[in-house]
Amino acid sequence: MSDTSPPPSPSASGLTHFDAEGQAHMVDVAAKAHTHRVAVAEGRIRMEPATLDLIRSGSAKKGDVLGIARIAGIQGAKRTADLIPLCHPIALTRVAVEFEIEAAAPVVICRATAECTGQTGVEMEALTACSVALLTIYDMCKAVDRGMTLEAVRLLEKRGGKSGHFIAN
Repeated sequence: MSDTSPPPSPSASGLTHFDAEGQAHMVDVAAKAHTHRVAVAEGRIRMEPATLDLIRSGSAKKGDVLGIARIAGIQGAKRTADLIPLCHPIALTRVAVEFEIEAAAPVVICRATAECTGQTGVEMEALTACSVALLTIYDMCKAVDRGMTLEAVRLLEKRGGKSGHFIAN
């Protein structure tokens, strides 16, 4: 028996992943316009100065830490819908993962950009890319520094779609 009733409306709270009865559901994006969408996320990993020196010199036992973390971040973006239950699979057109080293802090800053032309945004893909890249740095360096801390993973910017342009403060 098929249900021909219209899709549930967003919950009274305004959270789109819950229907009017409070049940979790995947948002219906069928009626949304295909637009160019871009999201940029940022996060950092704080570590001991000696750990950062290993990363900068390329002498970490497991190899090129930032190169491998970049590839891991890109793969993470592509697998976001497999990790976050209510995310739509998205045909990404671009994912870029970049790193900046702040030796005085000592931290590695990761910025991930995700893009698509589609019906839903790529914020989760950018955030996932950033998180996976930082986790990869942790994994590759944990033998020398288990006290590393992932910090401040956040959305910096989002463009495209009905809600328009967002820039974090």
